[in-house]
Amino acid sequence: MFRLGCLLLLGFVITYGFFSVVFQSRSQSAHVIQDIASTVGIKRHQVIGFLPYWLLTAADKDYPQYLTTLAYFSLTISPDGTIQKFTKPGEAEPGWHALRSGKATPMLTEAKEKGLALSLVLFSAREDSIGELLNNPIPHARTLMTEIAPVMKEHSFTDLNIDIESVAIASESSRQQYTAFISEVKRQLQEQKLGTLTIDASPTDLIKPRLISLKDVAQVIDYVVLMTYDYHYAGSRVTGPVAPIGGAGTESEYDVETGIQKALEVLPKEKVILGAPLYGYEWETIGDSARSAVLPGSGKTASSRRVEDLLSSCAMCSAQIDRVARESYVIYPDSETGTFHQIFYPDQQAMQEKVTIATTYDLSGIALWALGYEGDTVLTPLTSYVQTLQ
Repeated sequence: MFRLGCLLLLGFVITYGFFSVVFQSRSQSAHVIQDIASTVGIKRHQVIGFLPYWLLTAADKDYPQYLTTLAYFSLTISPDGTIQKFTKPGEAEPGWHALRSGKATPMLTEAKEKGLALSLVLFSAREDSIGELLNNPIPHARTLMTEIAPVMKEHSFTDLNIDIESVAIASESSRQQYTAFISEVKRQLQEQKLGTLTIDASPTDLIKPRLISLKDVAQVIDYVVLMTYDYHYAGSRVTGPVAPIGGAGTESEYDVETGIQKALEVLPKEKVILGAPLYGYEWETIGDSARSAVLPGSGKTASSRRVEDLLSSCAMCSAQIDRVARESYVIYPDSETGTFHQIFYPDQQAMQEKVTIATTYDLSGIALWALGYEGDTVLTPLTSYVQTLQ
């Protein structure tokens, strides 16, 4: 058996080299190599890039060197299981419009031609809509799949991502209804041979009785994107890291590593994908020390791209590292108001920390929110990670 395994591995290495020569670029041969690897039981790390419809023109990098999957975000699930086409009479729902009008087609086509898999994200976040959707989970799941199946086939989506985001404490019956809904979606995907099923979940779902019981859906789903970010957010009362690797119990109640550990108590590592942000937050403060109190209402999103531009043009701005959180921040004075601006954000070093912890826990991969937010260097650590075989 050992000898056979060695021969298979040798064959794969030879084949890899052959296709790398035959095809002019890694992106052209990626899908061929991935198929061969899967045949002999070898998998690549996944790197999923979420592409929101509002960032279609901002997403301008050569993504195949960093990604395995492009995930289009999103179509909205209506309370009856249909896809929302209009937000009000005469006004098209923007995610649906961008996909159906062809605005998203160039990005999706290019990604497919360069060897990336395509995932379609279905989204719902209004508590009343979610409640109505799950009150009748099986029929609504079937309705959803009736609408989504032709869309997946038309655009060559091979993964369906269900992003139902509820922050309310849920009853046990509601949790069971969610599981029933997801189970029926998975059954429909299998019956129609449409592809895999991914869900998105917050680490908080692992410590509070929210809608998603990862233990209950563990055997149903193919993957879960663990959204390990927004530990601090625009409305936070103090500044702080967006996706801290460490600090639970001292600097914060919870951190990324704790979230991973909790997830692995109920999920196999092969199903866990680490969510990583390409953005941070900026706040205005009176104090000039990290984790100062925030002036109410001053918080706003700070993309990695904007922070890179700021650092290159601001003589008084110097990035520092929060050694516990392993995330960068910058503090600089506002000459007009006498206050300070504080930005915690991901950069190349922070992304390397995400790669390291995903590798340490042997997770399936990393998912990025969101393409179009990135600067010129933050994605660099993913180049070697995406080529690593598991």
